Amino acid sequence: MTRVKGGNTNRRRHKKVLNQVKGHRGSRNRRFRVAQESLIHALSYSTIHRKNKKREQRSLAILRINAAARLNGITYGKLIHGLKLSDVTLDRKSLANIAVNDPDTFKEIVDFAKSSLS
Repeated sequence: MTRVKGGNTNRRRHKKVLNQVKGHRGSRNRRFRVAQESLIHALSYSTIHRKNKKREQRSLAILRINAAARLNGITYGKLIHGLKLSDVTLDRKSLANIAVNDPDTFKEIVDFAKSSLS
């Protein structure tokens, strides 16, 4: 059987992988086999971390809402329950943004939630 050489195809494939792993440490950005493995892991981590980022942003929003709610004399859970009873459809991201940037409006929202609780 005759020998098949990769030529341009292999070089292009190798260069593509090596360009993607620039910035990786040690031989991970120089040797193709190691670089390919490093790239596979890096891409899988990036997918997982995109999901985790959403989770972390939501928990940060909840922390901010809770802190602002407690300043207004109500807990986070009671605030959310009151908003659900009064059919307010603000999401947590918007609520956190209002809590940080506009405390007066947030106080009105809290008062509205308190009134629907009682």
